[in-house]
Amino acid sequence: MESFVGDYTGKVDVKGRITFPSAFKKQMPDDSSTSFVIKKDIFEKCLILFTADEWERQNKIIRAGINPYNKEHTKFLREFYRGTAEVTLDTNNRLLVPARLLEYAQIESEIYFSGQDRKIEIWAKNSYESKEESAEDFAELAEKILGGNLPGGLLNL
Repeated sequence: MESFVGDYTGKVDVKGRITFPSAFKKQMPDDSSTSFVIKKDIFEKCLILFTADEWERQNKIIRAGINPYNKEHTKFLREFYRGTAEVTLDTNNRLLVPARLLEYAQIESEIYFSGQDRKIEIWAKNSYESKEESAEDFAELAEKILGGNLPGGLLNL
């Protein structure tokens, strides 16, 4: 299973293609597919890139908690999948991102790729830079989330 680590800058060309960072390519197993799924993030104005395997894992999580005959669940599914697209690396390690997704994330030219364990966030450069927490705010957040009892015996890993 892939775990993406690092932040990398990039550019979008006039056709909407972005070059996939070579560092992320090296972090993928040799037998990995070159297909990805890209979608709008739920919480931020950025895009999320999943490998095909991770996308299937995400779908299993969703299927386990969704009743397709519940109106609210159906509404969630519609919004979750809205704008989602399958993208594939070309021979030059580029991904063609649909214009509607670039527009949603307010991406015009410069971007940031941010490895987030099993997914990659893609941000407009100025948006990503404006989201950085101060060291003190991040320390408070870390203490709030991790400072108490960790769930599931995580201290024993």
